[in-house]
Amino acid sequence: MSYGPPGGDVRKGWAVAARARSEERRAEILRAAFEVIAERGYRGASLGAVAERVGLTQQGLLHYFPTKEALLVAVLEARDQWDAVPRGEWRLDLLGPLVEYNAMRPGIVQTFSALLGESVTDGHPARAFFTGRYEAVRESFAAVLRAEYGERLPGGLTPEAAAPLLAAVMDGLQYQWLLDPGSVDMAAAFRDFLKLLGDGGDHLDLD
Repeated sequence: MSYGPPGGDVRKGWAVAARARSEERRAEILRAAFEVIAERGYRGASLGAVAERVGLTQQGLLHYFPTKEALLVAVLEARDQWDAVPRGEWRLDLLGPLVEYNAMRPGIVQTFSALLGESVTDGHPARAFFTGRYEAVRESFAAVLRAEYGERLPGGLTPEAAAPLLAAVMDGLQYQWLLDPGSVDMAAAFRDFLKLLGDGGDHLDLD
């Protein structure tokens, strides 16, 4: 009978199982961090509160995320990965369903909005993330609008000029909906905005 070290296949199996457990634990921590940040904001959230929610000590949590900033970046990256439409595959006809999907996950929207609001302050660890994200979003939205309307929208705007407006409406509606979901139908309001893009607002008297 051999009492030597286990064979390569066994060790490989252990390593795969350990990696799977580690990824599962990381996902659990990220979900808890979403909840804590949504409840308290990033400034008020602590590693200790997140650790307690998943049954870890703070030192145990640091094994997975060595700093609060590292956890924040992971939360933001996970939020983007969970979006219904991958950023590189956006089309105008898919943006409405994305808004509808967001309306079904208020916790994630609340966390994103809380972090976005806080990120405008100097020195906030999420500022660089959101700055880069909006740059990419504007670029993607310009491509979406160009594919739909060409070089000019019906109202005369270029896709590059309309892209920040589209992003502003999407995120601005989220804030209004979070504050008063009974009064703001986020998905319906966004569909109305898309109609304005499509007809250029020609029916409106703005004089």
